[in-house]
Amino acid sequence: MRRGVAYGVMAGALWGTVFLVPRMLPDFSPLLLSAGRYSMYGIVSLAAALPSARSLLTRLTREDLVALVQLAAAGNLLYYLLLTAAVHLLGIAPTSLIVGVLPVTVTLLGRRDHGAVPLARLVWPLALVLAGLACINVDLFTTTSASPTSIASKLIGLACALGALASWTWFAVENARYLQRQTHFSGNEWSMLWGVVTGALGVAFWVAVAVLPPGGPQGASTDGRWHIFWMLNLGLAIGASWLGNGLWNAASKRLPLTLSGQMIVFETLFALLYAFIYDQRLPRPLELAAILLLVAGVCWSVRQHAGDDAGDDAAGAASLEDEARASTP
Repeated sequence: MRRGVAYGVMAGALWGTVFLVPRMLPDFSPLLLSAGRYSMYGIVSLAAALPSARSLLTRLTREDLVALVQLAAAGNLLYYLLLTAAVHLLGIAPTSLIVGVLPVTVTLLGRRDHGAVPLARLVWPLALVLAGLACINVDLFTTTSASPTSIASKLIGLACALGALASWTWFAVENARYLQRQTHFSGNEWSMLWGVVTGALGVAFWVAVAVLPPGGPQGASTDGRWHIFWMLNLGLAIGASWLGNGLWNAASKRLPLTLSGQMIVFETLFALLYAFIYDQRLPRPLELAAILLLVAGVCWSVRQHAGDDAGDDAAGAASLEDEARASTP
């Protein structure tokens, strides 16, 4: 379980960068950003999968392919499309606040799964998480200056952020359940297949880009901006998508669903950290309180799961041994 927690934290650190890139590229549309990121992710995943392509294809079933398309569409393309739109319209802090509710929504949705700690034992850890999110919310609305952004744009941004939350909640639960059901792919192999399918779907976004009105950068610095666009998307493809997804799949295989839901808190924390660095400032008192509350809530949840995990050491060790044996190409 400790290894699963470590993988979850590292995935959160990588995923936090997806909030920063849209802010660094405000002159690119969410459709362009999604198309760029996931076409690059597809190329990276295809290159990684080529050495073991024959082995992967012989084990790939129709059920796997359907699951991959569904998970890639909801957990990658739709999620990032909505998230980038929300960052453009609301900013990093409000968007990360709304998406930061994921530990609660995933925990509630997955509370009936095998290995989940009873919800009654998670009430206080979840209360700390909610208190931390409330602190971010209070700080946001008491320190934000007047903005020319219209009410309609804010409402659209709010809807996009809520849509991203719903998309990722469904993805996190379904991906964890599928990974725990299937034994013929390791977390890394599943991530490679997932990336190839996502890349294929990302190519379809470029068709939409060609058909719809231009949404790229404006002004005399077009060439320079496209260079930055591709460099940042390559970084996201390798870091946030390929490596981050691989770490998350590895965590999902080792953790109960309620605990993996708690690990998503670290995506919010790292997104806020990167925002502070980008703004070149220290967190305000309420922001610091939020960080402490979120970390305390996650640590408390880990301890609750550790108590159950200690009682199931033998069964867990046998399960992991069987999983490792079944995952070997």
